[in-house]
Amino acid sequence: MPPSFRLALLAGAALCSPLGLPLAAQAADDASTKVDSVIVTARADPEDPPVVAAARRRLSETPGGVSVISQESFISRQALGLDDMLRDAPGVYAQRKWGGDVRISIRGSGIGNANHNRGLLLAQDGVPLNEADGYGDSQIADPLNSRYVEVYRGGNALRFGGALLGGAINMVTPTGKDAGFENQVRVDGGSFGMLREHVALARENSDWDVYAAATNQTSQGWRSQSQQNIQFGSLNVGRAFGQDREVRFIVNGSNVNQEIPGALTLAQFQADPRQTAVANANGDQGRNQRGLRGSLRTTWRVNDDLVFQGAVYAVWKDLDHPIFQVIDQQSRNYGVFGRFDWNGEIGGKKADAFFGAWYRTGDLDSNFYDNIRGARGAPRSRTLQNADAVDVFGEGRVFVTDHLAVVAGATWGQAGRDYTSFAIPGVLGTINLHATKTYDWVSPRIGLLWQDEAGNQVFANITRSVEPPNLSSMSPANTGFAPVEAQDAWTGEIGARGHHGPFTYDLTAYRANLKKEMLQYTVSPSIPATIFNADKTVHQGIEAALDWAVAPRWRLRQTWTWSDFRFDGDAVYHDNRLPIVPEHFYRAEVRYDDPRGWFVAPSLEWSATDQWIDYFNTQKAPGYAILNLNAGWKVTPAVSLFLDARNLADKAYVSNTQAAIRWTPTTATLWPGDGRSVFGGVTVDF
Repeated sequence: MPPSFRLALLAGAALCSPLGLPLAAQAADDASTKVDSVIVTARADPEDPPVVAAARRRLSETPGGVSVISQESFISRQALGLDDMLRDAPGVYAQRKWGGDVRISIRGSGIGNANHNRGLLLAQDGVPLNEADGYGDSQIADPLNSRYVEVYRGGNALRFGGALLGGAINMVTPTGKDAGFENQVRVDGGSFGMLREHVALARENSDWDVYAAATNQTSQGWRSQSQQNIQFGSLNVGRAFGQDREVRFIVNGSNVNQEIPGALTLAQFQADPRQTAVANANGDQGRNQRGLRGSLRTTWRVNDDLVFQGAVYAVWKDLDHPIFQVIDQQSRNYGVFGRFDWNGEIGGKKADAFFGAWYRTGDLDSNFYDNIRGARGAPRSRTLQNADAVDVFGEGRVFVTDHLAVVAGATWGQAGRDYTSFAIPGVLGTINLHATKTYDWVSPRIGLLWQDEAGNQVFANITRSVEPPNLSSMSPANTGFAPVEAQDAWTGEIGARGHHGPFTYDLTAYRANLKKEMLQYTVSPSIPATIFNADKTVHQGIEAALDWAVAPRWRLRQTWTWSDFRFDGDAVYHDNRLPIVPEHFYRAEVRYDDPRGWFVAPSLEWSATDQWIDYFNTQKAPGYAILNLNAGWKVTPAVSLFLDARNLADKAYVSNTQAAIRWTPTTATLWPGDGRSVFGGVTVDF
């Protein structure tokens, strides 16, 4: 074990030792002492409604890093994307590049991805936002239509069937039974021309319930070439047939139009971080997409010991994406999944298990054109890209004593890639080509979970993850697919979560040994990055959250993530650190809740170490610390106000980077964070 890992582990142990181990995973006596991301298994909390508490109890059965983020934790601030929603989730790196494009990484998943999401399942109500080949978007998630968010870090996402390094994030849509209101109108806005209007209704009548909502959002953006025009819609209709038996139809739609200002060189950032990259301005670069996702799902109790959950779903997306060329794509994805949850006994010992399968398939029609100031010019390529995958999975727990459970599981997976390109008359390099490839794997998992009557938990596990390359990563050439291989990793983790006196905490340490990690590097500022397989790499770190009820109505909330990602004896890069994610990232918020209904909460976001830009570790992007202030007032039971002021010192900082092989002064990989901004809003429930 490297010395740095031992030192960080000892530091984490020192942090926890005064609290006493094991610590109880129960809610504090005062609602303000609760960490929203910690699994809570005890008494109900007025800020933790039954639907969220039930999710926490369900996830507490997992012997590893998991979180539940309730809407209550982000609804009183300006939450525009996944980075705002997941701010207090330990171990989740979610930083905005531009508009709604958020780099999301858990334990270094998709760490070098220049765009989109890879290595992490993003889903809404279990329906993946990823394409069938694993490529995904985060822009199409509306925080206002998320009742709560489930975060499964690493191999703890086996419940979803996958075996990805990063795990899964699942956003759950409100229903007519748990939305918390019958009618809601919300209007908020502020700096950079930001304006958002949201309306929603929730009804329950006998065995039926319905939730419907619509959101309209516009903004000019802090940088030029940053305009946004976004609409979201959601409909959730359910029919109950007795306890634990229901059928539910959910449909979500999105229309996202965003300009792209582009990454900057270090000199450009230092001169004027608000400027737009020349190529982005000249090409009027942007990302415009429409999408529709629908699912028909059921939860059905078969008997006292067995519950079935399953769904069929379909997703349609139309993309108009002017970058170095204009990308015109239409995709259709379909899937079916089913899972049984069982509770009973084995040999007189308490036991439970889940087992199921997930099949998905998708096709994508892709056309590239010359970019004539954002408009389509001459055709450059035409391809058909198809993908399918199947996972069969299961996991079981047996309590060998009243307090100790042995956990074991596995997933078998297979993924297919099919690519066809067509020759375009007069365009050099375009040919008629058909290529196919199939990947298959088995990923086992074993763990231990200790728990006492009060809900105290300590856990450990070892999990294998496998990630086959997506079609974009395989970049077919004239001779077929590029020689990109599947990424393989073994991850071990150990941790505990709980509550003791005024402290509530969640602490996990992990180490992943990877082979053939898929990494990307920037070819030019305008062209999406190229993929290569590294030899051996190591991802290790600590994910920590600590709440301290300092005094009545005063709370200090903190999260800290230590990320040590590096090559392991590579022939070219030796033991260099991987770029993108800073080694230490810390957030803290002090909140005071006044009995008259108002609160004030200053906060700090601190990227405590500079982050590398390139694999040769030639140049770093500077670390930063920014101060924010959030306040709110419950004017009446029906009317709420909020104020959210960010980057109070107007700090010029790099919120995100892309990866390069070797940095030079002309390397454009830096994404500036927004300057000082103030947002406010009003919500009326009736």
